[in-house]
Amino acid sequence: MSKIENNKKYKRDSLLDSAFTLFIQKGINKTSIQDIAAKSGVAKGTFYLYFKDKYDLRNILIAHKASQLFQSADIAMHKAGITDTIEQMLFIVDHIIDDLAQDKKLLLFISKNLSWGIFKSTLINSSNTENIDFYDIYTQLLNQDQYDFIDPEIMLFMITELVSSTCYSSILYNEPVKIEDLKPYLYDAVRNIIDRHIA
Repeated sequence: MSKIENNKKYKRDSLLDSAFTLFIQKGINKTSIQDIAAKSGVAKGTFYLYFKDKYDLRNILIAHKASQLFQSADIAMHKAGITDTIEQMLFIVDHIIDDLAQDKKLLLFISKNLSWGIFKSTLINSSNTENIDFYDIYTQLLNQDQYDFIDPEIMLFMITELVSSTCYSSILYNEPVKIEDLKPYLYDAVRNIIDRHIA
């Protein structure tokens, strides 16, 4: 990577990091582009070289953070040597839950800003080469010839919505129980969703 490319990457990463901090502290509505640029140490005009507006930045940031979660889970899954497709999916869910339990700020950010539409358009179709192509990983899991799945996108939607909605209160407030106590019930429900989609 050339010096110019390194400098561009540094500025973009700085804008992403600064925005994440400000979005957590102030919320997206109370954070201005000027705030983000100032915290990043760049001119406001530089912001527009990388992002259309703060909502574009938010969507890219969600994709970037989510990609990091999935990449970490995928690497750990391969190291663990798990070969059954259903067990692989459960391992990824478990790994992501544990990561979010360790990083509650990230959980707050994602839960406040992530909708299925954003998830699908930014994570699955991300143009950032640093982000993994989650849909490729998901497709590879489903195409291992162990099972034939019906409506895999609906299955992914159901699992994503179930996990994100139930884990939020459990991780942050121990409601209705701590996350470790909730996991057996949650994973039974995830298995039921997966079973419903096996042909």
